[in-house]
Amino acid sequence: MIDISKPLIAALKGKRVDPPPIWMMRQAGRYLPEYRAIREKAGGFLNLCYDPEKAAEVTLQPLNRFGFDAAILFSDILVIPHALGQNVKFEAGEGPRLDPIRNAEGLDRLSMDGLHESLGPIYETVRRVSERIPDGAAVIGFAGAPWTVATYMVEGGSARDYLSAKGWALGDPAGFQMLIDLLIEATTEYLLRQVEAGAEAIQLFDTWAGVLPKYAFERFSAAPICEIAQRVKAVYPDIPFIAFPRGAALYLPGLVRQTEIDCIGIDYATDPEWAARQLQPHATVQGNLDPILLLAGGEELEYRAQEIVRTLSDGPHIFNLGHGILPPTPIKHVERLIKAVRG
Repeated sequence: MIDISKPLIAALKGKRVDPPPIWMMRQAGRYLPEYRAIREKAGGFLNLCYDPEKAAEVTLQPLNRFGFDAAILFSDILVIPHALGQNVKFEAGEGPRLDPIRNAEGLDRLSMDGLHESLGPIYETVRRVSERIPDGAAVIGFAGAPWTVATYMVEGGSARDYLSAKGWALGDPAGFQMLIDLLIEATTEYLLRQVEAGAEAIQLFDTWAGVLPKYAFERFSAAPICEIAQRVKAVYPDIPFIAFPRGAALYLPGLVRQTEIDCIGIDYATDPEWAARQLQPHATVQGNLDPILLLAGGEELEYRAQEIVRTLSDGPHIFNLGHGILPPTPIKHVERLIKAVRG
């Protein structure tokens, strides 16, 4: 049962909430000393993701400290390729490393057979967070959108030019679609189990959506996001969906007109005035303070945060950053931001 008395859920359902609900992407992370202590005990990033007790604790840490309106599941978008059988590891200071899949023949290495067994600890984390969530706050489940997850699977990690991923997608779209279709199926199953475990909203992160030309964005980013949302809503029709296709602002007016999308996340390069005109009449808008400004702090932080709130105040709005919080961010800046947003 979705509780629309919660500020975040009310905003996702299209209601104007004053002040707007606030949470932050990567709010459970290295800027918090309590997070760093737990991660050290876990002995590695993936170990932490797969430890329900510790993952639930770090998921709730930002709410215990700041009183955010939502807790987003602590996990990683690459648990899906890991569960499908691709080798995934995180090197300290270097980010993720995967054994790359470069063509359709490489898909034979992947299988849905062990999906839920591998992801079971994450479902347990959602259950534990749901049981302990503070009154009035909501639980957000999440996954990476198929395009972004595919880029890591194909490139073998982070990339600058996406030569391999875009080369496959644009040069052999039918073959690349096979990978996308597998990720649609796996991600849908993953999110259905998160909702079953207690997630009250879902966010799909398409971090690298902005590297695609429009026709490829529509096929490999927007269409899979909508397909996943549609499939999940066929089982849980009331679950709100947030889509965050970073770097793709000019493509978003078409996406928000899709009925499956309840909320659109905008990055820090997107003009809130433009978003108020082009996006907010069709969906809740989430965003979009620059994380660097939160890191810098000062009066400019307060002014810009309040300006975003004012600009988007005529419609449903969830205050957030335009990307994830940065590890060096001072805690006192986060406290100042929350005070500025809540007035």
